[in-house]
Amino acid sequence: MRDSLQLLREGALARLRLARPQLHNAFDAALIADLTETLAEVGADASVRVLVLEGEGASFSAGADLNWMRGMAAASEEDNRADSLNLARLMRTLDELPKPTIARVHGAAFGGGVGLVACCDIAIATANATFGLTEARLGLLPAVISPYVIAAIGPRQARRWFATAERFDATEAHRIGLVHQVVADEIALDHAVRQQVELLMQAGPVAASTAKALVRRIANPHAAHTLDTENAALIAGLRVSPEGQEGLAAFLDKRKPAWTQH
Repeated sequence: MRDSLQLLREGALARLRLARPQLHNAFDAALIADLTETLAEVGADASVRVLVLEGEGASFSAGADLNWMRGMAAASEEDNRADSLNLARLMRTLDELPKPTIARVHGAAFGGGVGLVACCDIAIATANATFGLTEARLGLLPAVISPYVIAAIGPRQARRWFATAERFDATEAHRIGLVHQVVADEIALDHAVRQQVELLMQAGPVAASTAKALVRRIANPHAAHTLDTENAALIAGLRVSPEGQEGLAAFLDKRKPAWTQH
């Protein structure tokens, strides 16, 4: 298996574990590519009926890797657009995976980590899990993951959390619809995930695997490719804009961006 991922099989259950614990399972280009490819392989495997997505170590996924962000801050708008399309492809692959998916969430889930949670069919979190769509602090937006997050929490909540970039706890994540269930600790988390796996295994395999396609067709008739392209162009433009450059530079330099000085 790839260094950044572990794929574990328990009969018809596949457990896909982000395995960069030293970096809180943060994204970089390699992890995005590996995760996309592995999800496609799982989706095509007829012997898999349910996928659990989880993180190794202290966090589910803390969003973007620092070194990856530094590279993107120095890249051209065209390169940023291509990079954003790769992330969009990952999210689309997970969202449309022809298997029921469960997010097992503990610790930090920020930025793209929230996107992964929103793309899964079922999300269960520990009480001490922490969430955040923190891009606006960098002069950016969670553009690529926005279709999935908005589908999960609704436009009204998205207006607040996208703009303020504030962090929120598992109770709030449950209240706004990002996660379905909150449990006390990781022991209870494993039990709750197992319960959902058992329920999915009792459902008809074809019915369970196509349920999300039915919901997507009714709820979101817009062309997926067009949406991904537009969102990738938006975030690429923001990354190379004066505000985006200042926000990323301030983050990397561990200082406050200029717009906070008032």
